[in-house]
Amino acid sequence: MARNVRRSTPASPRRSGAPPAAAWRFDARGRDAQARADIAVIVTTVLRPSLEAALASVFRQDFAGHLQLLVGVDRATGSVQPLLDTLAARPARISALVLYPGYSTSARHGGLHKASDGGALRTVLSYLANAPLLAYLDDDNEWLPNHLSSLAAAIAGFDWAYSLRWFVDQRTGHDLCVDTWDSAGPGKGERGGTLGGFSDVNCLMIDKTRAEAVLPLWSIPLAKWRATADRQVFRRLCMDHPAAWSGLATVRYAIRPSFYLWPKIRRHLAAMPRAPSLLPLDGA
Repeated sequence: MARNVRRSTPASPRRSGAPPAAAWRFDARGRDAQARADIAVIVTTVLRPSLEAALASVFRQDFAGHLQLLVGVDRATGSVQPLLDTLAARPARISALVLYPGYSTSARHGGLHKASDGGALRTVLSYLANAPLLAYLDDDNEWLPNHLSSLAAAIAGFDWAYSLRWFVDQRTGHDLCVDTWDSAGPGKGERGGTLGGFSDVNCLMIDKTRAEAVLPLWSIPLAKWRATADRQVFRRLCMDHPAAWSGLATVRYAIRPSFYLWPKIRRHLAAMPRAPSLLPLDGA
């Protein structure tokens, strides 16, 4: 059942063609909305075309419990209707909430909060989530079907857990290799010794009943870089909370031609027995 709880204030002037603030709720079939979900999946988006594939990867999860999907629209670069149509076709065990304030909370798009990847939305949706376990997915990435089930098994008795990620060529859709340089976990990767390692937001699961203090940090990047709120969260998790890992690479992380690790990825691929068509010929 989908409930459109769209709200707007017609008396307030707004730019011609700009959509009003709105929210839509899609209930799980036969389930009270107050009943807690097992895992909440949080997605912030600018309505890229890739959002449909990202959400389809959530729908394919083999986790047997109830999922709550929370989608926050930071800035609409297209119509919200395809998103609503996708959610209307969700599996019965998934409920969903779409939040579009009608303005961006990110300083990148004129808002007040410095985090360039969603402003305050990731923090807000983390608190709105009606589930103890939180997982995060960007609108241009995807999960393998066992992502949530493997993290849920790993996190039992811990405050947070992480997986590894596959690099995927955004231009071709080809899986390239597992990231062993950057998002390798605490104390691992190229910066394991200097920065304590890193786990990308798409790889994380957080128990917010045990690590609630990190949630505001999703909207507070490091001082000089606007897209580093995830590193703030990771650093605080490492400092204050015990972690587990799934031991699996279950995230498909799309990389652009300008991605800074392309030279190392190409050298790694060139050293492997792999079809030449999978070897990128350009990119930074």
